[in-house]
Formats: sequence, C-alpha cells, structure tokens
Amino acid sequence: MVRTIRKTKSKKTKKVEASSSSNPAVASGPAKVWQPGVDELEDGEELQFDPEAYNYLRGFSIGWSCLSFDVVRDQLGLVRSEFPHMFYGVAGTQAEKAPWNYIGIFKLSNISGKKREPIPASAVDGDTDVDSDSSSDEEDEEINEDTKPVLHLKKVAHAGGVNRIRSMTQKPHVCATWGDTGHVQVWDLSSFLNSLAESGAPAPKEDDIIHRHLPLKVFSGHKDEGYALDWSPLVTGRLVSGDCKKCIHLWEPTPTNWNVDPNPYVGHTASVEDLQWSPTEADIFASCSVDGTIAIWDVREKNKPRMSFKAHETDVNVISWNSCMIASGCDDGSFSVHDLRQIQDPLAAHFKYHKKAITSIEWSPHEASSLAVTSEDHQLTIWDLSLERDAEEEAEFRAKMKEQANAPEDLPPQLLFVHQVLILSCCLILSWLYHFPCTVLLLVKVKFMSLTVCMSRAREI
Repeated sequence: MVRTIRKTKSKKTKKVEASSSSNPAVASGPAKVWQPGVDELEDGEELQFDPEAYNYLRGFSIGWSCLSFDVVRDQLGLVRSEFPHMFYGVAGTQAEKAPWNYIGIFKLSNISGKKREPIPASAVDGDTDVDSDSSSDEEDEEINEDTKPVLHLKKVAHAGGVNRIRSMTQKPHVCATWGDTGHVQVWDLSSFLNSLAESGAPAPKEDDIIHRHLPLKVFSGHKDEGYALDWSPLVTGRLVSGDCKKCIHLWEPTPTNWNVDPNPYVGHTASVEDLQWSPTEADIFASCSVDGTIAIWDVREKNKPRMSFKAHETDVNVISWNSCMIASGCDDGSFSVHDLRQIQDPLAAHFKYHKKAITSIEWSPHEASSLAVTSEDHQLTIWDLSLERDAEEEAEFRAKMKEQANAPEDLPPQLLFVHQVLILSCCLILSWLYHFPCTVLLLVKVKFMSLTVCMSRAREI
C-alpha cells in the first residue's frame, strides 16, 4: 500500500488527490511510503496517485455543497460489467442562503472506464507484462479520448438545507428529506427522473432552473432538526426518522399517504445520529446515538429497545446493517463490527486506522465481508473483514516488493484500498453503487459539491 512522492519546483500543493492499492506502480528504487494522517508533505513535494489502482476515477459538480446523497435504483440490471455505465442519483444542498437550497436529481451517463483482466502474478516480479498492460491501457485512452461522461441535472426547490436524503428501495422515485428547518418531507420525483431518462444532450442553462414542486407529506412533529432517516427494505413505504432531541418516529404507509406516530420511540439519552432497518426482519430497526450506544428496536414495542449496548466511548455517527452484523463509526476515528448473535458481548472487530471522525460506513452490496468507510481525515477506505494476517505469505510478498516499497508494519491486513482527498475543510460521504462491483460514489463536501465516481480495482488485485 504505497503512494509515490515526487519533488516539484512549485510550493506544496494543498489540493491534490491520492490513492493507494496493494499493487503500487513500480518506482525507480524503493518508494517512500506515505501514511495518511501520520506523514506530512515537505516543501516542493506532492502526492501522485497510481492510475493502475482504478478502472475509473472522475469528479463532477452538481452545485452547492451537500451533506447527503443517495443512489436511485433503476431497471437496467443489477450487475453491469460492460462499459459505458449509467446511473441516477439524488442529493440535497446546504446552500449559502436558505432560499437557494434544492434537491438535485441527476443522471450520469456514458461512463467509459477500463475493463481489465486481473493483474498477473508476474507483474509483481517486474516482468514485461506490466509494460505491455500499461501500453495497452494507453492505447485504450487514446481511442476513448473524445468519449466524455454526460451529467444531466434537475433541481427541485427545498425549504432550508437538506441534512439527509434517502430514496425508497421499492419505489426509487419516492424520496425522503430531513431538513435543517426541523421538517421531514416525502417527495414524488418521478416526473423529473422520467425527464432525465428521456433526455438527450442537456439544453443550455437547463441545469440552472429550480423547479417548484410540492412534497407528498410534511411532518413537523419532531422537536428539533435531525439526520437519521431510513426506508425499510422489506415493507414498502415504511420509514423511520430520528432527531437531535433523542426521539424516533415511525412512518406507516397508507393507500394514499403516511401516518406518522406522534408518540416517539425514546431510549437514547442524546441525539439520534443514524437509523438502519434490519435487512431480514420487517419489524426490527437499529439506532445509534451521541450517547455512544446502539439500540435494536421492535416497532411493536415502544417502551424500550429490545437490545442496547455500549458501542464506542465517543459519539456514534453512523451504522450499517448486514445480515447479523452491524458496523459502526464514531467521533474518535475508530469503527467496529458487532455480531448481534452475541448478546452479552456483540463486539466482533475494532479498527483504529482513521485519525478523525468517521462520516459514513456501508457494507458492500456485492461482498458480504467488504466494507467501505470515510472519515474527516479525508480518506475513503475499503476493507475485507474475512482476511487474516498470514506471516509466511506476507514475508514472501515483502521479499518480492522490497526493491519497490517498504510498507508500514502496522497496516491492518483487512485494509484493501485507500483513496485520499487532500482538500482543506472537506467532508466525505460514500455510497456503494449496487449495480457496479467495486464502485463507490464519494461526495466531497466543500463550498461547491463534487461527486467522485471511484471505481477501484481492489477486488481484481
């Protein structure tokens, strides 16, 4: 896991992107290993990412800074391996002034990345296969030089900033938003998604138009704003929302609208930060809180959670549920995996790699043991929790790689991939693309939002 560093004549670059993988580009002599959050650049140095670590990497702007986005499911297939790719998404803005906020509905099409065979073992030994593979990629780039992705965007006015936005799994055109005004709203965005599906080249300044559109439902029963919001993957239209005053409300669908229970679920002693429905049990959901705990709830029992345990010593910011496992990330930069079958002591794994607060965490929809994490240390990391350290294999690999790089001794064996964005005062939020293996969408929150499509080769290497 290496980043190469080169000397430049210019001063230290503050805005660069860097990535690393377990197959670094061959350097002339041992490469200097860069450890994010540990090492600092010297004057005249800048990080350079290894393009061989990606099948596709590109950023896009959809306007104002955003705190949240979601992938909108379509009918184009669950597993897509052939380029070009296309996907739909929604994002909610945090504009400079409240009246300027909107929901961004977008389609990104004509994504033409590289489809490559797994790297041969001889590449590690420095055989000529590396050169031939590289030259082949260069030829592909020349052929596809004029092929550019196309971003289509529709904007719908939103009262105040959007703290969280979620698209319903069963009816992706229905989205819920948590506003900084303290209101939770549900929207039918089908007309805008249909328009994007039928559109060709975007009309001039079409992206600048902010449409006025009424929500299907507005709930004002929360006592404060919040961030926790999740649709049930098993019951169509069922929703939970949690606020900064430790209250959780259940939304039950009706034939024409929603009934929101005015009596909240109360079990935490501080702000509810995230909510996740069970992927297997229709009436069960989980919550995490600033009080450091994770609670498991049954919608049929409101008095107290079915299960509650101390997950971290600091604020638990985010959770993700996969089968019987819940992954959680907290303010001190650590993240954990909890096995709910172990009622007395559910902690299954704990990692302290990241240096600052965890901002998002999500299990891969393609690999049950794979997990992606982002942090305020400006890193996106991909992990495979099924891996364990093999001393003999590791010694053999280090012997082969000693002329190329000296990897740090304390890197967790489960760490597959690192993507780093060195932008001052940014926040990273991620989402896996459910239909593209090894592809992560990365929201980079700065003054103007950038959406990065990061198609890593972590599973190929």
